[in-house]
Amino acid sequence: MEKNVFTAYLAPGGFVHELLDELGDAVEDVYERLVIAAGPPQPVIWADNVWLNPRFIEIESIGDGAKKLKDIQRNWANYAFDFHRRSNLITEKLPHVSAKPIKFPSPLPTAPLGSWTLIENGLLLASPSCSSPYPNGAYIFEENKTEAPSRAYLKLWEALTRLQKFPKAGETCIDLGSCPGGWTWVLQTLGANVISVDKAPLAPHIAALPNIKSVQQSAFGLKPEEVGRVDWLFSDIICYPEKALRLVENWKKSGLVRNMLSTIKFQGKTDHETLKKFMEIPGSSVFHLYNNKHEVTWVNLEGSKT
Repeated sequence: MEKNVFTAYLAPGGFVHELLDELGDAVEDVYERLVIAAGPPQPVIWADNVWLNPRFIEIESIGDGAKKLKDIQRNWANYAFDFHRRSNLITEKLPHVSAKPIKFPSPLPTAPLGSWTLIENGLLLASPSCSSPYPNGAYIFEENKTEAPSRAYLKLWEALTRLQKFPKAGETCIDLGSCPGGWTWVLQTLGANVISVDKAPLAPHIAALPNIKSVQQSAFGLKPEEVGRVDWLFSDIICYPEKALRLVENWKKSGLVRNMLSTIKFQGKTDHETLKKFMEIPGSSVFHLYNNKHEVTWVNLEGSKT
């Protein structure tokens, strides 16, 4: 395997099979959540982190392992599926990597962060560059446990942080299926004007915030023409993927929205067929967030071609 081009993919907890389905016949080895696949990095949905240029490194001791990693670069994050004590001892000899929670909103780290694991006592698998700037792709935020009405806000924080594109003060956002108001709260804190749509009412302390217009009706019954132009559309509605697809397609065809971000929630098995239809919408991207459960996030931004 050392002579061949390969890539390592770290699956989200509980979703290794989804990643294996994506990679298909390219899969060569599986180390708990870490999947080794032949070929260069592929665009995948079900990965917290992609190890972009992994290589095997033979080591003679704990100190030798740490030295060989430091000879490549400074910052490393360990993914340990086994050999936990030995992995911890190597980590102790490496420069400390901050595990400080992310403060929203903030830019992404720019310092290179590699990933490594012990395959055997004397064999490392290491990649100096990865798709995520955070250890093992974990977007762990400095939480707001007093104002946010639910933990759903963490998904939106992560999606916007990953994209590094945030609604601006004065822009108009529509939040479909907003109750109890976690995403509406996020958008309001960014200075946006929010049209919050749900048959159920917002949490009272969210409804009382400035720049929020609450519309108590079904998001599926609301026609884009009744709202007019908006800068952003957000949706975290609990519904089958096919229904979510029809909703975003309707808004996309209206030409009245510039940017769209929606959760695709799966009930039972992953609906690969509908997921493919989301991805076929021009300008779309789909990814599984660290803070997602059995769901993924679809994004369609103004000016995006892929």
